[in-house]
Amino acid sequence: MKRLHVNLGVQSIEESVSFYQALFNAKPTVQKPDYAKWSLNEPSVNFSISLTSENLGVKHLGIEADTEQELKEIYGHIDDAENATVREEGHTVCCYHQSEKSWVKDPQGVEWEAFHTYGTAEVNKVVKEEEAACCDDNCCT
Repeated sequence: MKRLHVNLGVQSIEESVSFYQALFNAKPTVQKPDYAKWSLNEPSVNFSISLTSENLGVKHLGIEADTEQELKEIYGHIDDAENATVREEGHTVCCYHQSEKSWVKDPQGVEWEAFHTYGTAEVNKVVKEEEAACCDDNCCT
C-alpha cells in the first residue's frame, strides 16, 4: 500500500502534538523533541511535524511505499513526468528513520519525496562529509 506523506513545519511540538492527537484521535507513532509522526490508516497518511523557526506550514509532500517494489513503481512514474528535476538521495538516515528516497519538484516548485522506510534511527539526520545538500529543510537542523 502506498501512503500520502505530508510534513509541516511547526513552532511548538507540544502544542502541535496536542492538536493533531485530538484531530486524528491517535497518539503519534514517533515522538521526539523536534519531530512527531502519525502513521494513520484512516485517513491513509504519513503525517509528520518538524520543529522550525521559519518556513512554517507545508514543508514537503511525498509518497511512502511499503515495499522496494512499490518504490520502483513510483520512481517509474516520476521518470514519466516531463521536465522533472530528480534529486536521488539513495539510502539515508532522516527524520529518525532509515530510508531509500528520491526527490522531485512539481511545475510550481513543490518538493515531493518518494521513499521506502526500512528501519528506525536514534538521530534525526546523518550528514555525510561528501553530501552537498540535505534531504530537506526539516531534517537538517
